[in-house]
Amino acid sequence: MLRGRGGRKLPASSFRPAESAAVPQYSSYVICGTPRSGSTLLCEMLAASGVAGRPNSYFREQSFGYWAREWGVPHEGGTDTVAFDRAFLPAMIREGTNGTGIFGLRLMWVSVAEASRRLDRLFGGSADVTERLEQAFGPPLYIHLSRRDKVAQAVSLVRAEQSGLWHLAADGSVLEGDETIRPNSYDGRRIGELVSELESDGVAWDGFFKARGIEPVRLVYETMTADPQSALATVLAALGRDPALAQSVPVPTSKMGGTTSREWAERFRRENGLTT
Repeated sequence: MLRGRGGRKLPASSFRPAESAAVPQYSSYVICGTPRSGSTLLCEMLAASGVAGRPNSYFREQSFGYWAREWGVPHEGGTDTVAFDRAFLPAMIREGTNGTGIFGLRLMWVSVAEASRRLDRLFGGSADVTERLEQAFGPPLYIHLSRRDKVAQAVSLVRAEQSGLWHLAADGSVLEGDETIRPNSYDGRRIGELVSELESDGVAWDGFFKARGIEPVRLVYETMTADPQSALATVLAALGRDPALAQSVPVPTSKMGGTTSREWAERFRRENGLTT
C-alpha cells in the first residue's frame, strides 16, 4: 500500500500499460513532481507550444476555490462535495485541454490522495488512481520530473515560502507570488524538514511507478533548465506532437537562485556534515 501525506491508502493495482503501437495515442499527460523541480517552466512551455493543453495543479487542495471562481463553477455549497466535483471536472478538462485535444495535469505527490479521493467519489467505488485518471482524462503519458540537488531544492522552497515570491517571468516581472517581497532569513531547521519531505516524496513517486509497471518520461531539473527546448521536444515527441515546435517556444521564466541560495545551501551542508 502507498499512502498520501494525509494518510489515505493508495492501493497498488495490477494495472499495466497496454501494449501500444510505435506511436502511442495519448489523450492526456500527468507531470509528476515535487515543488521547485522546474514544473512551472515545463507547464508554461507546454502551454505555449499550442499543441499540448494547459497543464496546472488542478487537484491542489488549496486551489479548488480559486479555480471555481476563475471558471465560474458554482460552489455555494462548498468545494468538497460530489455536486461540486461533477461541475468542476468538465471545467477542468476544458481549461487543461485548451482546445488542443490533449489534457495536461501537474500532480505533486502531496495531491495524489486528493485526486484519488475526488475521482473515486465522482465515479463511485474505489479504484487505483491511475485507472481513475484514465477514466477521467483518457490514456495518459506520465512524466516524472525530479531534482538531484535536494538541498538546493529545499533552499529554493524556503526562500519562496518566506518571500511570497514563487516565480519570475523571463522579463523579471512577477509570474506567481506577491509583488511586495518579504525579507528572507536563513532557517536551517526548515531546510532540513523540506529536504526530508522532498526525499520522501521522490521515493514515493519511484514506488508509485514501479508498483504499476509504468515507465514515465523522466526529466531532471538540472538538465532541463540547461536546455529547456530539448526537454520540451522530448515531451512533445512522446505525446506524438511535432518536437520541432519546441525550438520556437521561448523560455518563459527566470531562474531565481543566486548568491544567497548558494550561500544557504553551502551553510546547510557545512552545518550538517554533507558533501556537495
